[in-house]
Formats: sequence, structure tokens, C-alpha cells
Amino acid sequence: MRRLLFALALGACTDPGASPPDTEGTPDATVARPSSRAADAARKLGLQPNFLIGLGNDQQDAAFNLGQRLDIRYRYLVRSGSQGWPDWNTGGGFVTRTAQAARSNGAVPMYTLYELAAQGDGNTSITEDRSYMSLFWADVALLFDKLREFDSPAIVHFEPDFWAYAQQKSNGNPTAMKAEVRIAPDCSDLSDDLAGFGRCLVSMARKRAPKVLVGFHASTWGAYTNGRPDGFAVGRFLNEVGAGEADFFAIDMLDRDAGCFEVQGPNCQRRGSGWYWDETNRQSPNFHDHLAWATKVREALPLPILWWQLPLGVPSDTPGGTPGTYRDNRVRYIFSHPDEFAAAGGLGACFGTGAGGQTTVTTDGEQFRNALQAYRAGPTPLP
Repeated sequence: MRRLLFALALGACTDPGASPPDTEGTPDATVARPSSRAADAARKLGLQPNFLIGLGNDQQDAAFNLGQRLDIRYRYLVRSGSQGWPDWNTGGGFVTRTAQAARSNGAVPMYTLYELAAQGDGNTSITEDRSYMSLFWADVALLFDKLREFDSPAIVHFEPDFWAYAQQKSNGNPTAMKAEVRIAPDCSDLSDDLAGFGRCLVSMARKRAPKVLVGFHASTWGAYTNGRPDGFAVGRFLNEVGAGEADFFAIDMLDRDAGCFEVQGPNCQRRGSGWYWDETNRQSPNFHDHLAWATKVREALPLPILWWQLPLGVPSDTPGGTPGTYRDNRVRYIFSHPDEFAAAGGLGACFGTGAGGQTTVTTDGEQFRNALQAYRAGPTPLP
């Protein structure tokens, strides 16, 4: 669903800082169990226990030109065949450069690992491709080794979209879907199926980079009951693939501006309606509907929630808009109601575009900057 080539383009090496020489890390045998409290997760990241605000997919380092500190800055890590993020800088140095740039600006670096769409969106058979999975597991090991060298808190977000496709393909039974797992470093004792696959991701993080918080992705379209998204079923499935051993789970509301879908812009060709949600929460779709679904996921997967890749459009009573200035109201609602998201178990909200042509922090009339400035004056404490 997200655009692999767009993510590759965002991998252009604009972050300052040089990559230090590679060194071998020593696995840490003592690893704390994850907590269900968002405040604990924030503290592990070295941040104050307030609802966190992040930004990603920004070009020209716009995240660091706002005049306001961000808690999180995220970037994609993608692969296409034999080429991928380890080649963007020598020896996978893109990870280090991104981490150094975030830390120097007071933010925690976050990486969205997005390699399982390399053979087509929704093609889950990639996990059975031994040749490709050998590259994948080498990338995962490199990522965590680089973050161990960084030796500061960071966040890794595992494969958005993939888990929903896998839940559908496996009919909710992760042992029914095969995956090359035992070829991975550190995972020879796990099963060659989806259950082993998810646990291998967490195991490699714990052994190689214990300061890193990791999380899986929950998608509203992963499971339906009576025609309605079933959050509990999504959470239960993620728990069965090992997500309960992680530190958080991520959710996206909509990966592009509502207005782009309303006018069927070049990167917004999905069919449907109700893209622009009701802020009064009287008519569906609305924000309370979404929070109710997220709460159901959390019943089965009791971890903090990180909202991710939220659109940056500016509210308007007129549907649509034009490239770079499509309408949306998620920035306004979230910054007006951070207490609702914290009360639902939220750790924070990360904004960013999911395709080209969307509203950005450089085209939104300073909506995001002004909202962040006002929020910093009175941030919402995490329970």
C-alpha cells in the first residue's frame, strides 16, 4: 500500500555526520520484559513521560527546521532485490547518520523496516524465498548491530502492511504460513513459520541492541467480523506472531491526505469514501470510532500504541485540494485532543507523508509547527 520507490527516494543521504568504523557488539543476556505503560516506554527512550510527537519522511531535513524540538524522527529502510538501504551509505552507515542527526537535534531515531513488499505489495510468499530472506536477515542483523554501536535509545518498527496481509493469507493461523527463519542469525531454535519469524525479529533486537524499542504494526483491514474491522482479532494474531514480546505496536489512520483521495489524486487511487473524519464524533467515520478499535487491539496486545505516518493536511470545509495542499484534519484533532490518545494507551503520534504530492510541513502554512509550539507549552502526561 505504501510506495516502495518513494521510500527509496527518501533514503537520499541528507543527514549530517560520518559513520564510525564497524565494531562487533556483545549480546546482552539481561533483557527487561516490555511494559504495558506508555510512560515506562517514554522513559526507556530517555524522554519525559509525556505524549510524544514525531515527524518522518521529511525531505531536506524539514523536521529539524521547525524551530521546535521533536521527540521522534523516523525514516524508512527498504530493499529492492539486491539493492537496499545498506547501500545508501557504506556499510549501512545510513542508520548511523540518521541516528546521529536525530540525537543532535534532541530526538530519538526511529526506523520503519519495510523490505517485505519488494516482490509486490501483498506478496507474502517472499518469506519463503530463501535467497531473498538471506538478504533480509543480514539487513536486520546489520540494523541492530549499527544501533548497538550508536549506544543510545532508538525505535524500530517492523514491516507495516505485511502483518495484515499475512493474517488474511494464513486465516489467522501463523503456523500455517511458512517462512525462512532458521537461516537467520540468532534464530536457529525457532520455527520456520510466521510465529517463528516474528519472534526472530524481537530476539535479534534483544540480543544485539538492547537499548532499542521494537514494535509490530496493526492495520484496521487485517481482520473483519460481520463486515466491521475487528481490533481484538488483529491484536490476538499479532500476539501469536510474537508482538507481545515487543515494546509497542504502531497504527496508522490514513497514510495520505483525505483530500487527495477525495479528488483521486495521482497517488490516491483507492476506492472508498469517508476519508475526512467527523471531529464532533457524531457521525461515522470519526476519531472515537478509531480509538475504540485501537483499544480493542490493545485488549489482546497490551502494549503502548504509537500512531505513525499521519497525514499533515490542513482542515477545510471544501473537499479535495491540490498537490501539496490537500485537506485533512488529523493534525488539528490530535493536537486538540492528545489526552484522548494518551488515555487509550498511546505513547505518541508521528506525522509524515506516505506518498508524493501530499501536504508537508513546508506547505501546510505552518500548521504543524504552530501546533507543536502550543503543545510544548503544556504537554500531556502519560499515565
